[in-house]
Order: sequence, then structure tokens, then C-alpha cells
Amino acid sequence: MLVSTVELASCLGDPAWVVFDCRHDLVDHAKGEALYRAAHVPGAHFAPVETVMSGAKNGRNGRHPLPEPAVVAEFLARHGVTADSRVVAYDDAGGLYAARLWWLARWIGFDRVALLDGGLPKWIAEGRAVSAEIPVARQAAPLAVNPNATGVLSAAEVLGRIGRREFALIDARAGERYRGEVEPMDPVAGHIPGAMNRFYKANLRPDLTFRPAAELRREFGELLGARSPEAVGHQCGSGITACANLFAMDYAGLRGSKLYAGSWSEWVADSSRPVAKGSG
Repeated sequence: MLVSTVELASCLGDPAWVVFDCRHDLVDHAKGEALYRAAHVPGAHFAPVETVMSGAKNGRNGRHPLPEPAVVAEFLARHGVTADSRVVAYDDAGGLYAARLWWLARWIGFDRVALLDGGLPKWIAEGRAVSAEIPVARQAAPLAVNPNATGVLSAAEVLGRIGRREFALIDARAGERYRGEVEPMDPVAGHIPGAMNRFYKANLRPDLTFRPAAELRREFGELLGARSPEAVGHQCGSGITACANLFAMDYAGLRGSKLYAGSWSEWVADSSRPVAKGSG
């Protein structure tokens, strides 16, 4: 699930390894590709959040609705990913965007995918080579698509589970957004009633590498109590950052939690849905 910079450096040039640069900016959508074109891990392909990692918006399904599974499969195959490939995703934000690609790949049934621990900042800090050369993609045979329908929660399912003691919803946004003190992205501030807050950066060390799995397991366990991982849903503003918490739980051995992909941006598109503010 995590690949070190040392391991990736030793495998660069191996066609069995396919690397994706997932850098993005939620405000400046062109920034990620511009950064990629300036310098990236040699041989890495660019994975755009707003197109490949997101589907069509209709004003009611949030800022980053899920893409069609076939779109994800076609994108991976177009860049040389086969059933036997090893895919590595990275960004410059502690896995915030790379975890979305990790989740999407697993959602469609491709499990041989990992995050680069520490991402591009650690790679550069170690003095490793970067390149502005855009690699030529090698088309592979179409990947099999077997979407995991049980890994996704709809707004209706979340609404129906609010208040159930066995259900936990984890909000990955920063505390001030969760509490409703500020809201820079969406028209309504606050959080889904009953949601618990765990800012995704709590999973990381200062150098953006992941903290030890045992520590994460203990902290998520304290948050969830007796609830099973399968009874946990993850959300954020639009279903991107939530994948970082979902990855952290999976990395900690707490597998089976679900993504509410529409997240807060979908939730508040319907004014009949309840909204809470404050720390609880």
C-alpha cells in the first residue's frame, strides 16, 4: 500500500511499474498539470483530478462526483497498466489526491496500487532526479472492470444512518470547516449531523510520510469505539480528501470502510438535508 522513495527509485524504467503524478489544486485546476509539466518523477504520467478522477457534475451531485468505472479502467490501460502492473500514485500534499486514484483503482477491481510515501516533496528532498519529459503512453489491453458497489455510500444512505449507534461518519476536512467557522468552497458551512472530525493531516508526519500503522490503528480505534470498519463512512468537501482517511484506515489494518463520494458539496445541494455546526 505504501512504496518508499528508495523502492520506487530502484524500479524506475521497469515497464511493470506505472507511476502517476496526481498533483492538483482545488481552486486553481490548471496548477497540477503545470507543475507536472515543469518537473515530475521520471516516467510518471499525469492523472487529472477534474476529469479522469471525477465524473460529470449536474449541480446536485457535488464538486467531484465519481467517474464511470470504465473511464478509470480506460485511463489506466491507456497508460500501460495491465492486470500484472504495479501502480504507484503520488502528489505533493501527503497523499490527498493520490489516495483518490488509489481508491478508484481498487473500486473498479484493480488492487496492485500503492502510494509513494512522502510523495514528491520527499523525493526531491532526497536529491532524486526529476524530469520535464512527457513519457509516451503504451496502450494496454482493456482492464476488467468489477466495481465494488458496497464500498460507496449515497446521500440517502447517509441520511438514513444518521443517529444509528453502529454507524460512524468521519469528516476529513480541517476543524474550522467541520465546525462551520469558515467555508471557502461550498455555499453552506457546517457538517453532517453526527459526523466525527479527523483532519487527514493527522495521519501524517511533518515530512508528509504516513505515521506508523499501529499508531493510526489505535487512534482510529479510539474514535470509532466498538464500531466495525465496515460500518464507517468517509466524507470531506467533495470526496477527495476523504480517500486519504480511508487509505489511512486501510493501511492501519481497518479495512472495509466506505466512501460518501458526494460529501458536503452534494449534501448541501439539497436544502432539506440537516446541517450541524460546532464541535459535536
